[in-house]
Amino acid sequence: MATPNLELISALRKTAKKLEEGAPYQWGHMGSCNCGNLAQEISKLSKAEIHAYAMQNMQGDWSEQTEAYCPVSNQPMDLLMTKMTEIGLTMSDLKNLEKLSDKKILQRLPSEFRFLYHNKRDHVVMYMREWATMLEEELLADIVLPKIENMVAVLD
Repeated sequence: MATPNLELISALRKTAKKLEEGAPYQWGHMGSCNCGNLAQEISKLSKAEIHAYAMQNMQGDWSEQTEAYCPVSNQPMDLLMTKMTEIGLTMSDLKNLEKLSDKKILQRLPSEFRFLYHNKRDHVVMYMREWATMLEEELLADIVLPKIENMVAVLD
């Protein structure tokens, strides 16, 4: 599962907002599908650039691209996926995002939304928002605040 951090949480929320507001979405297009839209936010590449990178490898959809991922190849698609891992994502996260299939995220959704359509825009938005919320909760759970008595001593 992704490493919780503010940059990733922000990227998920911004991507969900853009999709909700009508950003280009086409599940069969490598640059404007579920992963493609998140990749646009993280990399600042256009949907056309991402799609062109993916077509150079000719490996198929994002799930198949993750199977062929080589972090040292310097191929454009591998460099893009490396950028995504640097923000805290894993190859499993990308596979799950493409199919909206992470069980931890799905279990958090209301029961009527536990079986999402991977190519339905509003389901992608819901999934990304819930994922961001989950990561935010994990990040906050790791924050340890000093005890009040320690703070009083500092203030004296």
